[in-house]
Amino acid sequence: MKEINFDFDKPEDSLGYLLWQTTMQWQRQMNRALEKINLTHTQFVILAALGWLQKKSNAVTQKEIADHSNTDRMMVSKILRTLQKNELIERREHETDTRAKCVFLTPKGREILQKAIEIKTLSNNTFFSKLSDPANFGQELRKITGN
Repeated sequence: MKEINFDFDKPEDSLGYLLWQTTMQWQRQMNRALEKINLTHTQFVILAALGWLQKKSNAVTQKEIADHSNTDRMMVSKILRTLQKNELIERREHETDTRAKCVFLTPKGREILQKAIEIKTLSNNTFFSKLSDPANFGQELRKITGN
């Protein structure tokens, strides 16, 4: 049988592998921190996207949330249903587009989002404290993501 040849000596020499491992570790830490307020990290991302978009508009649609969070529309729909069931958001008919619904944070949703932001900030600070230059790391990540 022919041997498989990798372009590195060990997995830790691969930037892709390291990024994947780091991302998985970070997501686990975020989920553990957010479970205190009964949120998953993905639910937080969708709530945060909605909160951010509502700063600029009173008519935020599911499509805008998906686009802003760079998340699959079907997944956003499923998460929004859960958030609605948990009374963190509500959906209403769009004033001009009969095909669309607008999504709003409820008062409970605003309170939970604010708590989640505080939890997430503390958790991020702890996680990234191992870096010698977090600001530069952020700049390098922005180069990759194009932001």
